[in-house]
Amino acid sequence: MAPVISPVVTSVDLPTTTTVVVIGGGIVGLMTALTLAERGIPVTVLEKGTIAGEQSSRNQGWIRKTSRSAADLPLAVASDPLWQGMAARVGTDVGYRQTGVMFLAATENELAAHDAWIKSTEAFAIDARTVSPDQIDALAPGGKGHWAGGIYCPSDGRAEPTLAPSAIATAAIRKGAVIVENCAVRTLSLAGGKVCGVVTERGEIRCDEVVLAAGMGARRFLGNLGIGFPTLPLVLSAIRTAPINGPTDIAVGGPDFSFRKRLDGGYTITQRSAVEAPITLDHLLIGRRYLPALRSQRRFLRVSLGRDFFRDLMTPRHWKGSAKSPFENTRTIDPPVNDAINAEAMANVRAAWPVFEQAVIAETWAGMMDITPDSLPVIDTVSNIPGLTLATGFSGHGFGTAPAAGQLAADLLTGDQPIVDPSPYRLNRF
Repeated sequence: MAPVISPVVTSVDLPTTTTVVVIGGGIVGLMTALTLAERGIPVTVLEKGTIAGEQSSRNQGWIRKTSRSAADLPLAVASDPLWQGMAARVGTDVGYRQTGVMFLAATENELAAHDAWIKSTEAFAIDARTVSPDQIDALAPGGKGHWAGGIYCPSDGRAEPTLAPSAIATAAIRKGAVIVENCAVRTLSLAGGKVCGVVTERGEIRCDEVVLAAGMGARRFLGNLGIGFPTLPLVLSAIRTAPINGPTDIAVGGPDFSFRKRLDGGYTITQRSAVEAPITLDHLLIGRRYLPALRSQRRFLRVSLGRDFFRDLMTPRHWKGSAKSPFENTRTIDPPVNDAINAEAMANVRAAWPVFEQAVIAETWAGMMDITPDSLPVIDTVSNIPGLTLATGFSGHGFGTAPAAGQLAADLLTGDQPIVDPSPYRLNRF
């Protein structure tokens, strides 16, 4: 089960017309809607399940520039001031704290890679720096690990996935957006090849523009329209502890664990070097596109062939607007927790910081991430379907960059000056 988010009062009525429909009630879709509503543009968000029911509430809550790819760094940099002003913008605390992020290096080679990343980002004037073992001990006392060093960025931070999407949704509603849950969009309505509406399980909504922010559902939705969009699933299991007097407020990533302080006084803990890779039909169809990533990341993957493959095999890839869609059969993707991986996470973090021996596990969950071949999202208009904009494929990084990503999607839709250069996120790169 997903962590329980702060409640949001959404609409039970489906409008018949609007200007923009956002498909997907995750944090990126909600940020897009909030940005549009603030600009006075009528917008309706349609979510097949419940808002933030999937990865938007299941991620670790890190907001970081550290170790992001060069192409994705401007979006992360642009998101920082937006996160800093989020509480004032939405009228409530979203748990944002600029407490810093630190990654630990077990070897000199890993430390050299961190140093190389810092040198490569000098143009951005990011406050990241390498730290020595003694400095690590000062920043996070009580550790027993033997580190070559690390990288630390004080201006990175965290926010709460159970608070932020709800607050953003409530603010968007207050500013005129309509959000409808448990209403799957089956397909687009087109006139002369251009978007003129969406067909939902409850009827049609006429609109001028559509933003697809559907996460794991985007590949199948676009495939039904004849548009290829490569994503494959990865599953990350996570732990929430009860409140504990932990070693630091800094979010820390070790070679085989991570932890970050939560607003409730507990910690979110994961096994950083273990993610599940359930084999699906798509691995056979598009897996070759992932070969470069596989070569560098293979040691982190726990590959399995099981019910996910057969479930995917039986799920339709083409349907008509008059027919029930796959999104109505699976309202929320809720992968099972991998208890063995979580046990590894706890053992590893306790070996590194013995204070976690006192930690009581209060909750566990798993979330499925939509991974593109280069781990960058697509934020782009679709040239052969005017009126359709994509904001999806965030590869597990969407929470931290959501404020700028949602604004970029809105900018592209309205023709405003983009908040960052959108070229790294073009669909045609695939």
